[in-house]
Amino acid sequence: MNNVQDSPIGVFDSGVGGLTVLRELYQQLPRESIIYFADTARLPYGNRPGTEILKFVREILIWMAQQNVKMVIMACNTSSALALETVRSEFSFPILGVILPGARAAVKIGQRIGVISTPATAKSGAYRQAIQEINPNAQVWQVGCPEFVPLIEQNRIYDPYTKQVTLRYVSPLLDRNIDTLIYGCTHYRHLAPIFHEIIPPTVNLVDPASFVIQSAEKELKLMGLYRNRSAHPTRFYVSGCPNTFSKISQQWLGYCPVVEPVSLPKIVRSSWAREETEVLE
Repeated sequence: MNNVQDSPIGVFDSGVGGLTVLRELYQQLPRESIIYFADTARLPYGNRPGTEILKFVREILIWMAQQNVKMVIMACNTSSALALETVRSEFSFPILGVILPGARAAVKIGQRIGVISTPATAKSGAYRQAIQEINPNAQVWQVGCPEFVPLIEQNRIYDPYTKQVTLRYVSPLLDRNIDTLIYGCTHYRHLAPIFHEIIPPTVNLVDPASFVIQSAEKELKLMGLYRNRSAHPTRFYVSGCPNTFSKISQQWLGYCPVVEPVSLPKIVRSSWAREETEVLE
C-alpha cells in the first residue's frame, strides 16, 4: 500500500463477537479495508485476570502493527475495560474501545441502565464509571454473564438452555425497572432474537458496536486517514482452528470467509515483559 490512508483497520476479539463490529464497519465505512483477528485459542476472555488480558492485547497489537494497520478497534468489551487506557500510549496508531461509545449512547436515552457483560467487565465497573462521568444522576446495574460467550461460540443460540440462562441473567435487571440495556459484550448481539422475546419493548437495547464505528469515522476524518477508494477483501486470522471459526461465522457474515491461522508474537524480552512480570509477581 502506498500511503497510510490505504492501510487497513484492525479489528480484534476473542472470537465471533467482534463480527457485530465488522458488520457495522461494512455498513458505515464500506471503503475501508479490514483485518479481523479472533483469539480463539484463548477464548473466553471474560474470566481471565487483568494482567493476562493486558498481555494478550499487547501481543495482538504488536502483530497488528506488523500488518501496517492505521487504526485498531478493540471489538471486545473485556479488553476495552482492562487494557485500553494502558496500551493507547504504547502504539503509534489510534486504538478505539467499545465502552465509551456505548455509554454515551445509553445516557442519551435512559436513566436506569442495565449492563450485561463478561464477569471481568462487570467487575471492572468500566461501564458504571463511564456512564456516571457523563451523567452522575444515572443509575447503573451490572450483571456478569459467564455462560453467554461459550454458548455463542458453540452456536447454541436457539438451544432452550440458552433462553433459560438469558432469563436468569436479565431478570435481576428487569426487577430494577431498567429503561435501557447495554450489550456489554460484542458477542451478545448474536443473541438478539432471544432478548427480543424476553425484554419488554419499553426497554431500549444499546449495541455499542454501531457507536464505536461512528467514533472511528470521526477519528479517521480528523486525522486525514479516511479512505476514498474501494476496499480490499477482509482478511481473517485466528489463533485457533480456522475451519471452526469459518463455519460458525458464515451465518452472520452471509458468506464463508477464508481464514488463516496465525501465531502471535510472544512478549518475552521487552520493557513490557518486565513490567508484566513485576505485576504477576
